[in-house]
Amino acid sequence: MAMTMTVSAFIGVFVKIFFLLTPFFVLSVYLTLMRDSEAKLRRILAIRTTVAVLVITMVLYLFGEPIFRYLGITLDAFRIGSGIVLLLSGIEVVRGSGIPDGVRQSSVDGDISVVPLAIPYTVGPGTVGMLLVMGAVKTSTEVRITEILGIIFAVAALGFLLFFSNALEKLLKPKGINILSKLTGLYLAALASQNIFEGIKNIMRS
Repeated sequence: MAMTMTVSAFIGVFVKIFFLLTPFFVLSVYLTLMRDSEAKLRRILAIRTTVAVLVITMVLYLFGEPIFRYLGITLDAFRIGSGIVLLLSGIEVVRGSGIPDGVRQSSVDGDISVVPLAIPYTVGPGTVGMLLVMGAVKTSTEVRITEILGIIFAVAALGFLLFFSNALEKLLKPKGINILSKLTGLYLAALASQNIFEGIKNIMRS
């Protein structure tokens, strides 16, 4: 029973983080930026972006509690604020074309794995807020390990999409990627609403 609960919790964290990273939106941006690049350069950039995202997400998660303690902000207040930002991000992904303004005409100049791919396209303000909230919640060591593994595997899945972006583009076509990106936006909006309501409920109880 305990093993089943652990696996279920891991899957839950994996799915949440995977969609928080807006993988198909990032894939659209990545394909656009790397359109004229060689296959070897694409693979190298995919690995660098994955490592950058992993480092950023782990730092945000592991230092969530001391950050809250230093800033003096209550967890529920930040949960509501980050939920609102995430909700706006989800709406923007649903309503947008899947690619930010100006990216279509952009060219690759230097290493773009950290900026803009890792930040802000993959780890945006809403994702930052959610990771800080997850890290600030006091849980058991078992839950903490489960969440860390969920984050690692979610980032690895994103890296898989970027590494095999050429094959995925041929399989899904731009329209298919755009549809999946919009579905991701809907999930983000639902997740954001849940966090906003949870924060309001906890504040009203206290």
